[in-house]
Amino acid sequence: MTAHRPGARHCGIDAAMEIISGKWKVLILWALDERPRRFGELRRMIPGVTEKVLAAQLRELETDGILHREAHDEVPPRVEYSLTPLGAELNEALAPLGAWGGKHLVPEATA
Repeated sequence: MTAHRPGARHCGIDAAMEIISGKWKVLILWALDERPRRFGELRRMIPGVTEKVLAAQLRELETDGILHREAHDEVPPRVEYSLTPLGAELNEALAPLGAWGGKHLVPEATA
């Protein structure tokens, strides 16, 4: 499955950046890397994101085929978000970028 958005694409980087653009999407992807998570859990894991923005970013990632939203038929309602195979592949592609940032931009922890 491949995500398709309207608009011109000039290269693979342009296409990928179109999917992960936005301040919070990469953090959402990393949060979902280990396991499915509920909305409130994601909000707590990503300090500073508002409910409105998180909901919008989740909808966009779902539309792009990067994550799956599963609503369980329970009372109270329970919704979980998880990565699709395409989302897991995107996370793998972002791993070297995260390693580079950690090496060059994050100060070493002091003992």
